[in-house]
Amino acid sequence: MRICGVSTDLALEAHEALRAQTGQEIPGVTVDRRDFSHGRVTTVRIMDQHGAQALGKPPGTYVTIEAPVLRSSNPEGHTAVVKELTAALQDFIQVSDQDGILVVGLGNWNATPDALGPRAANQTFVTRHVYHFAPEHIPKGTRVLSALAPGVLGITGIETVEIIKGVVEHVQPELVICVDALAASSVARIASSIQLADCGINPGSGIGGQRQGLTAETLGVKVISIGVPTVVHAALIAREAIIKLYEAYGRTPPQTAEMEGIIQQLLEPFGGQLMVTPKEIDDLIHNCARIIAGSISAAVHPGVDPEHYADYLQ
Repeated sequence: MRICGVSTDLALEAHEALRAQTGQEIPGVTVDRRDFSHGRVTTVRIMDQHGAQALGKPPGTYVTIEAPVLRSSNPEGHTAVVKELTAALQDFIQVSDQDGILVVGLGNWNATPDALGPRAANQTFVTRHVYHFAPEHIPKGTRVLSALAPGVLGITGIETVEIIKGVVEHVQPELVICVDALAASSVARIASSIQLADCGINPGSGIGGQRQGLTAETLGVKVISIGVPTVVHAALIAREAIIKLYEAYGRTPPQTAEMEGIIQQLLEPFGGQLMVTPKEIDDLIHNCARIIAGSISAAVHPGVDPEHYADYLQ
């Protein structure tokens, strides 16, 4: 589903946009919602190729945790989100206690809005080295977990998927968990939503990137993705502003094609690709990376209590 020629990384937003446009349910797609103490959990299941084509997402299960408390300093609220994300991850992690798991932090650690993955990988409670070099000191209630932040093509000169495939072939995990920053269609969802998917990820797809996907097909093992929206395309903000302005005066907004033409003219100096992120993005990334790292540690290691996830951050 594309708006102003821009796609969203969130399956929830793609479904909402198409549902609003058509006014009917989407064949091949089911949606379940439930509330918890600090937000809402929505599960979008794309059942077949009809649903996949309609939403522009591969078939799979997409769990979105919407929690505005992520944007504030609220330990109680953050713990509630960790519990929800941990439970969702545990449902997705279908490997034995003896199987290894690799966490991959995607993104550019030098660009704050894109640093979510590396920061989450850096804080994850890794144990593989202990299992290999000091088995007598293996922490109780843990599994074999390793982590990697491979950087981006512009830094390494190597396609990210090539690096990860090499590590997977050597380390031989049974599961890869990818963490990445996403692009949303609504500023309200920046750093306030977490998407978990069981079908892998295409890095940079929301900002027009064409990197090869990290999926079971490309890596040879199951891939789970976790992402948080950190940017919104300026075209979507401009479109929403135009619509609200017309509606405020009781007038019908211009046709979509006419609006898109005007917006593209405004964004022409940036090649039509201008992304917007909040000025406090550093603090937001800090919060989200800690919550994701804590949730991964609690979901992977049976001995880690989600209530005390912060004790296991590296």
